Amino acid sequence: MAEKNTKPEKKTEGAKTQKDTGKKEKKTKSKRKSVLTGCAYIQASYNNTIISLTEPNGDVISWASAGASGFKGTRKSTPYAAQVAAEKAVEKAKVFGLQKVHVYVKGVGSGREQSIRGLVASGLDIISINDVTPIPHNGCRKKKARRV
Repeated sequence: MAEKNTKPEKKTEGAKTQKDTGKKEKKTKSKRKSVLTGCAYIQASYNNTIISLTEPNGDVISWASAGASGFKGTRKSTPYAAQVAAEKAVEKAKVFGLQKVHVYVKGVGSGREQSIRGLVASGLDIISINDVTPIPHNGCRKKKARRV
């Protein structure tokens, strides 16, 4: 049976490690970024509405959805739920100093317009509104015709 080569541990008497001193290392609080302009992405599906507020480079500052705002079932897909979700997302983002947004709307749900109104009602200035709903360029191949 072969023995493992183990190096003898060197003991240094004068040097104390972090554990020996008993003091905890202080964590410095990172300053919150001040974001004046950003982007608001609204995804409005038939079942839910999700609002994400981001920095210009795409890092998410805050988000909210109709489901996370306390609505369940068919009430998630209502325009009122979309408005409440937008107001919640803006409330979280106000801490970062967000004031102006470019809005990108995606989807065909009932909360499209109302979520934009929720952003305005919460005090955000809207710079532009773009519809980025994906549209198929002829899409998938159709099913073959039924012969009866």
